Amino acid sequence: MRILITNDDGVNAPGIAVLERIARQLSDDVWIVAPETDQSGVGHSVSMSEPFRLRKISNKHYTINGTPADCIIMGVRHVLDKAPDLILSGVNAGHNIAQYVTYSGTVGGALEGTIMGIRSIALSQHYNYEQDTRTVPWDVVEAHAPAVLKKLIQADMPKDTLLNLNFPSCNVGDVKGTRITEQGRIEHGLTMTERNDARGKQYFWLGFFPTDAEINPNSDFSAINDGYISVTPLKLDLTAREVKQSLENLLSES
Repeated sequence: MRILITNDDGVNAPGIAVLERIARQLSDDVWIVAPETDQSGVGHSVSMSEPFRLRKISNKHYTINGTPADCIIMGVRHVLDKAPDLILSGVNAGHNIAQYVTYSGTVGGALEGTIMGIRSIALSQHYNYEQDTRTVPWDVVEAHAPAVLKKLIQADMPKDTLLNLNFPSCNVGDVKGTRITEQGRIEHGLTMTERNDARGKQYFWLGFFPTDAEINPNSDFSAINDGYISVTPLKLDLTAREVKQSLENLLSES
């Protein structure tokens, strides 16, 4: 089995090294094409206005000045001599749940693989701030992901469907199991933080503030907060079919 890995935190991020170690428990044919720099929040965007610079770091390890989706296209269409059997994107530092999957470059990489007809899985590791310090429990995903992935790659997945995995922030031995979940809904938690630079000039930084989630025991949010690994099947088709008939009725009225 050939595996292609990307991420959105950058080629030197600790999460991609964790994911490579995980992938090597599934196959000895593992390739990496990852962004040169942090691409968090770019979603499924592709770069249309700039040329790409492909750089080989070592055997089967490459980086480009692009987004995770760019990396998948570069890997499949140029770097590899044949398409991979599996695409893994991550491991992201921080969860990718609820509506924030639309911002996620980690999920974006898996979306691009899915568009190309390749089985794709996004992996993210939740963490908690402690005294304003970010401590990511990488040992949780590294310990539990191999067994979960070995099962999931056997699943009969419908066309245009990908999997979004989120691992809870806890001790390795405190993970309670795995839940198949649905995409949750949380309050919008992004704001613009106003600051001043050293010269007193105003600038803004996108910031987060605490948010509440809808009470849904089947959601990705609930699963990781209850100590479970969340596995959410996502699909490319965004059509709101429950609205189609009412819109057709509205437009057909004379």
